[in-house]
Amino acid sequence: MRILVDTNIVLDVLLRRTDFFNASYNVLKLSTLDKAEIFVTANAITDIYYILRRANKNADKSKEVIIQLLKLVGIADAIASDIMNALSSKVTDFEDALVGAIARRVKADYIVTRNTKDFCNSPVPAIDPINFLQQADSL
Repeated sequence: MRILVDTNIVLDVLLRRTDFFNASYNVLKLSTLDKAEIFVTANAITDIYYILRRANKNADKSKEVIIQLLKLVGIADAIASDIMNALSSKVTDFEDALVGAIARRVKADYIVTRNTKDFCNSPVPAIDPINFLQQADSL
């Protein structure tokens, strides 16, 4: 199974967000168990780095965290056709539309996000981490 995880899932784990940590951690853990091939978008990496650096005020530590993250997930870059598809998407937020376009191109089965409502018109279905884990357990 291939999934693209939204930025919030990664940040839930890296910032240890209490209410969301367990489910998001277990989604990312599927990569180490070889139960899912997990991707994040390249622009998510820049956002994650920026937020980590602001949180821990340490550029080197933030870079090391990104290096460790990239041992678990692949990077799905944005290409020109993704941008054009996002611009014509029915998803109203451009960044979310771009995530949907990238997810479709990399043939992701799902976008795992806590903000499923933002992806209601996405070409790839969005699912929250808890429901995704329940579904993954049944496979």
